[in-house]
Amino acid sequence: MSTILTAVAFTLTSLVAAPAGQPGPHAAASPAVMVAPAIDREGFREAMRKLWEDHITWTRLYIVSAVAGLPDVQPAAERLLRNQADIGDAIKPFYGEAAGAQLTALLRQHILIAAELVTAAKAGNAGAVQDASARWDANAVQIADFLSAANPGKWPAAAMRSEMRHHLELTLREAQARLASDWAGDIAAYDAIHLHILGLADALSAGIVSQFPAKFD
Repeated sequence: MSTILTAVAFTLTSLVAAPAGQPGPHAAASPAVMVAPAIDREGFREAMRKLWEDHITWTRLYIVSAVAGLPDVQPAAERLLRNQADIGDAIKPFYGEAAGAQLTALLRQHILIAAELVTAAKAGNAGAVQDASARWDANAVQIADFLSAANPGKWPAAAMRSEMRHHLELTLREAQARLASDWAGDIAAYDAIHLHILGLADALSAGIVSQFPAKFD
């Protein structure tokens, strides 16, 4: 379990001993009770930001290594895939184990298809690029619809689809600039991705806080 998820899980449930005191001659000792302390809203927001910043950071490092053919491409890919599990785990305290596993699976596909796309683009395989792009877009729609179904009031389907597609556009722009050795464009694309993902992360954390107000301080 990731450090972030451990912190979130700890705030959701904690074993607290009964107050100390001397029981009367006929009183039984008070048992330990389970309580659910409130989650710090700002801490939760920052944790969500960290997860999604890891998403774009390790995506970037994977692109850099894959395009350059560096020997760390596989470790970078493994770390990037671990982030998708971290994101799925982070929603489990709110939406359940099955939902968290489903989000992880969808995000893994998002990454694996992106890796295919980079490989095809590097090889100049236009047909493979077109095929991967179509599957990547379809997967983005699935992620958007999954999130919208979990919290339709705060994450409308149309808005989530737009956000996910914009994320794809910016990531593709970054990869294309890297492949073309357009270093200024590469940096500009990453800066744009960074700003966008922080906004998305804030929308997700705000939506969860709004949907589960009793869990927060």
